[in-house]
Amino acid sequence: MLFNQIFAHEEETEELPAPTLESQLTDWSFWGIGIASALAIFFIVISLLWKTAGEKAKWILYLGIAIPVALATLFLAGSTVYLNLTSVSGGPVHWHADFQVWACGAQLDLTDPTGIANRVGSPVFHEHGDDRIHVEGVVTNSSDVELGNFFRFVGGELHETHLSFPTNEKLYEYDNGDLCPDGVPGILQAFVWKTDVEREEFYQEKLVDPQEYVISPYSTIPPGDCLIIEFGGEKEKTDKLCTFYEIAKEKGELKER
Repeated sequence: MLFNQIFAHEEETEELPAPTLESQLTDWSFWGIGIASALAIFFIVISLLWKTAGEKAKWILYLGIAIPVALATLFLAGSTVYLNLTSVSGGPVHWHADFQVWACGAQLDLTDPTGIANRVGSPVFHEHGDDRIHVEGVVTNSSDVELGNFFRFVGGELHETHLSFPTNEKLYEYDNGDLCPDGVPGILQAFVWKTDVEREEFYQEKLVDPQEYVISPYSTIPPGDCLIIEFGGEKEKTDKLCTFYEIAKEKGELKER
């Protein structure tokens, strides 16, 4: 009996990764600014309406405006400095990695982004409908930007033996041993094309624990990574390559090792 390669999206889904320190501080900052603004507006309105306020009352009104604004400003500045000092990235970054997901010989396309933000994923870890992983912001821990977290943020999963990937049509799910249409049992495999900048060469590695992989810290591709996720027959190397690596190869900017 053939295993089903595609399973219906069930109500039970894996929980999203815990919020990062940056996202928590950002939320607190928005709350702080909102409260400070509300208090400042409140005291400004009172000062405008209270025409007969004495000197002492005016000082109280002034402090009611100045103190919340000053505290909110200090919190914003302090949290920014703290994040930069404690983060593994040493401050805000903008890293990129191109990726492709293949299942039984067919390439899968991630769900299209919607809304004003035009992204799928989290503010720090997302995709913009361009088949490119974006890491934008402060990376407090390397584990926050592991490949497995990216898949969870976009609504899928990536483990050594399991892949789920959301598209506009449906959520595709595969487990090691499921049969492809050609009758070949598939397994989940992941490869990364990387760049040796000094030698102007690119090469591939097979990832043992793809969910724990952290993309290379580059903003352009190449030398940024090209990630290939494949479900299909077992292989030691992939024959797939991201577009910008193909262009660099054709132009002679990089040669394959």
